[in-house]
Amino acid sequence: MIGMGRNKKYFGYKPYQYLEPGVDYKKFKLRKAVRDDWAYTIPLSKTEEERFEDIVEKNIIISLHEHPCQYPEDISQSPDLFPEGRQFLAYEALSVSGLDCVFDNLMDGRTIINTKHGWDWMGTVHDLGMRLCDIAHQDFVIHCKKVEDIIDAHKTGKLAWVAAIESASCIENEVDRIDILYGLGIRSLGICYSESNMLGGGMGETNLDSGLTDFGYDAIKRMNKIGMLIDVGHTNDRTALDTIEASVESVYNSHSGPAAIARGHTTSDEVLHAFAEKDGLIGVGGAGRGFRTKKNPVGNIESYMECVEYCIDLMGIDHVGCGPDTLYGDHQDHYRAFQEKWKTGGYGHYVRPNKPNVDYSLPPGIKDPGYVKGLENPNELVNVARWMIKHGYSDAEIGKIMGGNALTFLKKVW
Repeated sequence: MIGMGRNKKYFGYKPYQYLEPGVDYKKFKLRKAVRDDWAYTIPLSKTEEERFEDIVEKNIIISLHEHPCQYPEDISQSPDLFPEGRQFLAYEALSVSGLDCVFDNLMDGRTIINTKHGWDWMGTVHDLGMRLCDIAHQDFVIHCKKVEDIIDAHKTGKLAWVAAIESASCIENEVDRIDILYGLGIRSLGICYSESNMLGGGMGETNLDSGLTDFGYDAIKRMNKIGMLIDVGHTNDRTALDTIEASVESVYNSHSGPAAIARGHTTSDEVLHAFAEKDGLIGVGGAGRGFRTKKNPVGNIESYMECVEYCIDLMGIDHVGCGPDTLYGDHQDHYRAFQEKWKTGGYGHYVRPNKPNVDYSLPPGIKDPGYVKGLENPNELVNVARWMIKHGYSDAEIGKIMGGNALTFLKKVW
């Protein structure tokens, strides 16, 4: 399939340019999307570079999990920006990213528009509606609702934008709200975030034995009927296994890695096996610090690809894709800013006895640079293809990981 590759038809639209900053909405100084001193491109020879450009042009490139917006230059202002209910999609940066399709997971747990902790129904609708209003005023990004939109974006030099939500917490106990979300254009819905909800158990809880609830089972059946993609990106392993078993359609994890070799946002081999057995998919993630392994103790493109190769070996190459979970801003300090706000803002978080503690300390003499070298923002996803070229993978294998497997998966579920 021949497409436009990175020759996207972008004509300079800026987020909310139909409004006046400081008058129609609170103005924040946003950071340049791609920070020059953090940018890294895996070097290739002239012949390899030509091959890389050919791969990007001919294959549909899909990221299964991102937050592709610009964040404040002063990242400590993030907790002040999010209650405004307005995010700034990085149109210009995305136009040169090589991506044909991006799954945008919106504000998700940061939808603190009406509540202190987000995930509420009105905050979710506000978040989505605001973004759709902005997208409606431009002609580069397509609001993707079906597989054909992705194929058309690749052919015509546009970007297919998939609206996704990481947790179904906002539906509360109303299964019909799944239909409403679908009607509003959401095409991927997570069972829960790291905190448990009415559907199932989260990966961040002290007790990781909680599984899918009866209401969660009902919600899965409804998602199957309407064609909503089911994401177990933040569930605990038991809830993930219950979900895979309950769903008549294949299920995916949009952004995780193998717990057997990595620290960070990870999933057990048992769950990875279950995905493969039921024709599901893992979008290898990273988020913030990236994956940390014994071989690569600092998260970077090398540790990411170590996890990709582990998943390929365990699951088979047809069940692996990419969902790096990056953004256009200082990801690590973004987390710290919110942690500080929750710690000092009277939010009522207490440390429960026996809560598992993930050790992110580094070996003596090794320093975290503060970003994930080679995979810090959505524009660096193409480093995956560059790395695979350097390590002897065929064009067909690279095409599968970069988006071919995701496209095949979406054709089945949507």
